[in-house]
Amino acid sequence: MSDYNNNYSRRRFLTQSSLGFLALSGMPGLLNAMEGMQAMPKLPPRKASPNFKPDVEIDLLCKQERVPILVGQQTTVLQYSAKLLQGPKHTITDIPGSYLGPIIRLEKGQKVRVHLHNGLAEPTVTHWHGLHVPAEMDGHPLYTIDPGASLVYEFEVLNRASMAIYHPHPHENTAKQVYHGLAGALVVNDDEEAALGLPSGEYEIPIVIQDRLFDSQNQLIYARSMHDRMVGFYGDRILVNGRADFHIEVDSRAYRLRFMNGSTARIYKLAWDDGTPMTVIGVDGGLLESPETKPYVMLAPGERLDVWADFSGRDVGSQLVMRSLAFTGALPKMGMMMHTSSLPVGSDYPIFTARVARKVSDSPKLPSTLSKIQRYKTDETANPNQPVPIGISEGHMAMLLNGRPYAYNDVLPIERIPVNTVQLMEIFHAHGGGHGNQAPQQPASEHQGMGGMQHGGMRGGMGMGGMRHGGMGGGMGMMMTMAHPIHLHGQPFQIISRSIDADESSDYASVRDGFIVSGLKDTVLVMPGEKVRIIKPFQDFKGLFMYHCHNLEHEDMGMMRDFLVV
Repeated sequence: MSDYNNNYSRRRFLTQSSLGFLALSGMPGLLNAMEGMQAMPKLPPRKASPNFKPDVEIDLLCKQERVPILVGQQTTVLQYSAKLLQGPKHTITDIPGSYLGPIIRLEKGQKVRVHLHNGLAEPTVTHWHGLHVPAEMDGHPLYTIDPGASLVYEFEVLNRASMAIYHPHPHENTAKQVYHGLAGALVVNDDEEAALGLPSGEYEIPIVIQDRLFDSQNQLIYARSMHDRMVGFYGDRILVNGRADFHIEVDSRAYRLRFMNGSTARIYKLAWDDGTPMTVIGVDGGLLESPETKPYVMLAPGERLDVWADFSGRDVGSQLVMRSLAFTGALPKMGMMMHTSSLPVGSDYPIFTARVARKVSDSPKLPSTLSKIQRYKTDETANPNQPVPIGISEGHMAMLLNGRPYAYNDVLPIERIPVNTVQLMEIFHAHGGGHGNQAPQQPASEHQGMGGMQHGGMRGGMGMGGMRHGGMGGGMGMMMTMAHPIHLHGQPFQIISRSIDADESSDYASVRDGFIVSGLKDTVLVMPGEKVRIIKPFQDFKGLFMYHCHNLEHEDMGMMRDFLVV
C-alpha cells in the first residue's frame, strides 16, 4: 500500500476510533459541527444522454502516480490525465514536467461531454470552478463516485473568455485531494478575446502557484494537527506548475502570464522584484474592460490573474524575479503565535524567475480596450435594500457560514434564491468586535428568523437558524479572525464595494492596493474586519449551488453552505 493511502487510513482511524472521539469530547463546537456534516447522500452516477450531441468529448481519469519533483526519490501524487475522444486537437495540452492536470481549452458555445473515471482508492468528484453549468454538472459532493466508478458531465460552454479550474470536491476531503495534486486549468476562448491578438502559443504561460511540505523521502506531508486545519495548511516549498525552483526563459517581448493560486490556504502578494508595476488584463471571470497597473496584486486560493508581462527593451541575460511581498493580517493573532512554518504567511520570498534569453524585434502592443462587461446597478437587483448575508465566523474548533456548519438539506430561507434573478449580497465577519454584524447569543428555533442579527441588509424573519455555533464574542472573537477567500459557485459576480473596520486598517494597508475590483470574480478575499458587497446573477439553472471558503481546510471543516435556486 502506498504512503498516501497509509496516511489516509491512519487519519480515518484516529477520527473514528474511541481514542479520537475521547480527544474530541472536550471540543463541543467541533463535535456539533462534525455531527451536522456527516450525512451526505450520494446520487447514482450520471450516464451519457443519447440526445446530447457533443462538439468535444474527453475521458478524464483520476489516478495515483509517482513523479519527480525534487532531486532524489519520486513523490507519490494524485493526478488528472485526459484523452481527447472528439474535438479540436488543441483541446488538451499537457504542462511539461508537471503533475498537474492538462490544460483543457474550450470555445464559448461548444457542447462538452466529460467522462470522469475514478482510479483512486477513495471517492471523488470534479468541480468546474468558474464555469456556469447546471447544478447536476457542477461537481456537488452529492455526485461523488466510488473507486472504479465513472460519471458523465454534459454542458454547453456559456462563459466568456476566461481561465477556470477543475479540481475535486468530495465531502470533507477536498483539501487533501487538491493538496496531493488533483487540479488543472480550463481555458475558455471567445471571439471578443481572439480579436485582440493577445500573446498566445509559447507566449501564453500558465503560472500555477502552490506551497508544499516534503519529508526526507520527498513525500508530501499534510495536516499534521488540528491547528493546521484551523489556520489552513502551509508548506515551506513553493512550486510553480508542479516544479520547484521554477524559471522561464523569455524573448524580449510581451507575454501573457495566466496565474492561478492552487494552494489550499496560502495567500500571495505578487510583485516584480525591481518594482516594475504589475499590468493586469483579467481576473477570475475574464478580461477587464481596460488594463490596470498595480504595485502588487493579491492572489488568494482559487483566484486567477491574467497578467501582461513585457520584457521588451531588456538585455539578454537580464532577469526579473516574481516575489510574494510581506503583508500582515491574514492569520488570526492567536494563529500567528502558533504558526511554525519555515516560510511564514505574509513573509517575503521568491516565486519564480524570468530570464531574457533572446533578443527579438517584434512584440504585440497592449490594447487600451480589452472587453465589454455587462454590469448591474444596485437598483437593478431583486433585493436592493436587503442584501443576502454571508456571515463568516470562526467558532470553537469550527468554521461556519451564516452561523452554521455545512449540512446537506439544511438550506435556510435566506439561501433560497429565485432563478433568473440578480442578487445583492454582503460578505462580512459575523462575530463580535465592533462590526455591527454580531450574531445573537441565545439559540433560536430551527426555522426562526434573523431578526436577532444586527445587520441592516438582512430580511427580518428569514433566518440563520439562531447561529447556534456562532463565533466567539468580543476581543477573543477578533483574536481568531482571519482572512477568508469566499468562492460562490455558478455565474461570476461583480464587486461593488469594500470597507474595513478602523481597528483593522493598519494591517489592511499592507494589502489594499492589490485588489482588482473592476472585473468579474468568482472568489473574493475578505480580510479581517472587512465587508464586501457584490452583485451576483442566478440565471438559467435551478438546484443546489455551493458557496464556501476556498481555504480548503476551512471548507472541509464546515465553512460551506448551499444556495437552493428555485
